[in-house]
Amino acid sequence: MASAVWTGVLTFGLVSLPVQLFAATEDHAIRFRQLQRGTSDRVRNKRVNERTGEEVPYNEIVKGYPTEDGFVVVEPDELADIAPGRSRALEIIGFVDLDQVDPVYYRSSYYLAPDGAEYGKVYALLREALARAGRAGLGTFVMRDREYLTTVRPSADVLVADVLRWATEVRDPHRELGGSLPRHAETTEAEIDTAVQLIEAMAIDWALQSYQDIVAA
Repeated sequence: MASAVWTGVLTFGLVSLPVQLFAATEDHAIRFRQLQRGTSDRVRNKRVNERTGEEVPYNEIVKGYPTEDGFVVVEPDELADIAPGRSRALEIIGFVDLDQVDPVYYRSSYYLAPDGAEYGKVYALLREALARAGRAGLGTFVMRDREYLTTVRPSADVLVADVLRWATEVRDPHRELGGSLPRHAETTEAEIDTAVQLIEAMAIDWALQSYQDIVAA
């Protein structure tokens, strides 16, 4: 069984459900290592002072935020002070219609499991209730000193927590693309009807298993 990446309590109203979070996806990309040509010798990166060219010990490295006058240095203990608290609660603040959530906001997905067999009934009840209502819980939780926005939705026999991007992390398409976006008035109803007919003629069933990553396979 996989190891949980987070454990805590899913809460809403008077309901508290101890849960564990497991990664729902894995990366099959091939990763190469750097070698010196003609040998099997690994090539490793070093942290080097770009002014002196000397290697810098890890304990002498601090973080700095660039400004017009240089850098504002932030010490590790200062970062700890401003980091979100180590809350163990995935707090649901409300329930939303998933159709209202644009897929561009999705960052990553995790499986939620009850943290103990005695919580199985509450877990199943929440999953079934969300499925029938056609909604997902919207909430926040803290993992690795960072706060995340997430939805909790039913999927087959499990609950899935989808980590979302914050609104400020998604670029405005009109600002990014500018005048390259066509106007709706440039198309006619007849042209749209023809395009819809073509799409319907090429409709297929959703079967993701039919598509394999050639490199990973």
